[in-house]
Amino acid sequence: MTEHARPGRWRSGAQSRQRILDTARELFREHGYGGTTVRAVAAGAEVDPAMVFYFFGTKQGLFSAALEMSAEVPPAIEAIFTGDVDGIGERIVRTLVESLDRSDRTPLVLLTRSAPTHDRSQALLREFIDREITGRLAGMLGTPDAALRAGMVNVQILGLAVARYIVRLEPIASAPVDELVTRFGPVVQQCLTGAAHTA
Repeated sequence: MTEHARPGRWRSGAQSRQRILDTARELFREHGYGGTTVRAVAAGAEVDPAMVFYFFGTKQGLFSAALEMSAEVPPAIEAIFTGDVDGIGERIVRTLVESLDRSDRTPLVLLTRSAPTHDRSQALLREFIDREITGRLAGMLGTPDAALRAGMVNVQILGLAVARYIVRLEPIASAPVDELVTRFGPVVQQCLTGAAHTA
């Protein structure tokens, strides 16, 4: 009997996808985001690595699906890094607000699972953000204070997200996207590329 003729789980793409997700969740919990590879997930799920990429596109996409993040998150992150550092403040704000505005889920559910593994999910999410956003921002700057600058961006973005989507503080909650980009983008840009103030 050939593999294509095998009954049960070997014939079901949906079941193969679920097996990949289950394995990914286990490995991410055990080894973290950085310590988990697509090849290891594929081996644990007994599939070819190409199948992981077929279903999820990238390691980012696999992680997003494993933590039940919106499928829009990985491409949104890549949109931030399309282009040079000039204007990245506005790209960050636009990407964040447009992505969350389009979501029909609460920001907490958008970002991480509400499950018994919630605390571990939050730790994984922090590692993901550190590697895929904060670390990449710092790498673009290449300055001695790059990590602090990138961290300050997280502070600004978190504040905006809380005000608009959780507390629903007006007029931020109902402000048009373009206005937030125009007003808030330069603040984020200043965190990244503004002159450093010394004592």
